[in-house]
Amino acid sequence: MQATPVHHAARVQAMLRDHSAAARSSIAASWLRSARDHGLDPESSRPPQWLEEARLREARDRMAPMLRAAAPVLDRLLETVGESGCCILLTDAEGVPLERRGRAGDDASFRRWGLWTGCVWSEGAEGTNGIGTCLAEGRALTIHRDQHFYTRNTVLTCSTAPLHDHAGRLVGCLDLSSCRGDVDRGMVALLGAAVGEAARRIETAEFRQAYAGARILLASEAGPEGALLALDRDDLVIGANRAARRAFGISAEAMAAGLPAASLLSPGEAEQLDQAERGVLSRALARSGGNVSAAARLLGISRATLHRKMARMGLGPRAPRG
Repeated sequence: MQATPVHHAARVQAMLRDHSAAARSSIAASWLRSARDHGLDPESSRPPQWLEEARLREARDRMAPMLRAAAPVLDRLLETVGESGCCILLTDAEGVPLERRGRAGDDASFRRWGLWTGCVWSEGAEGTNGIGTCLAEGRALTIHRDQHFYTRNTVLTCSTAPLHDHAGRLVGCLDLSSCRGDVDRGMVALLGAAVGEAARRIETAEFRQAYAGARILLASEAGPEGALLALDRDDLVIGANRAARRAFGISAEAMAAGLPAASLLSPGEAEQLDQAERGVLSRALARSGGNVSAAARLLGISRATLHRKMARMGLGPRAPRG
């Protein structure tokens, strides 16, 4: 049963007086941040904060690459969850929704609750909530009804996953929110799985967009998180997503110094990489009739680089076509 406003506020205050609660519960830790770090009152009736239109445009401009990558994923996600009474929000790192998807029939309700572009959902503004707490803790989570700090938000269920850009930086989050009263544990689990999978698809799309001219390698040996590497024509790593940076300990300095992809991979994956490169070189040589200079031009590399690669792969120049 949903707690009454008085009971919810009393519960929050009791938790704040229990100094050991924050160590036992992530929700209690967030409530403590909301009250002590941000000076919020769970009974406050202050309406949500909204960003000025000019600042909202600036925020959208800063996030333009991520928004472009996300658009088709958001559209597909709406097809999946739209009929369940959810809205979809993509925010920046300040907790401000910049993109939104939802069914038109639900728009009035969601706008009234501030689940709309331009409304500030940082933990400092709204206390414990899906968006703000996800950004504060850098992890996927669900804040269900009376887990919210503000009493006025206890009608909401919010499942949220962080979004990292191609350089591994936390730049925002993806949120599925519902104000329906019949959201049970089963639906919460489904929402959490859906938002997590969509966030990974958005991150992958943004990474591929950022390194559109590079070879993209999925390093399966690094685990199930989707470790992506972007390689140049010499198979040096020029980009790595957050999962790859964590799995292999990749730093920007290491990439700038020249990091061979093969040094990061298992023997099997390194062999597959060599085979793929061998195929690219062989096709270029075939198309150029065995002319190394012409093949190098096709590949966009120097003749010396191609000779070096051919020697490493054991490829000899093909005889020119008669």
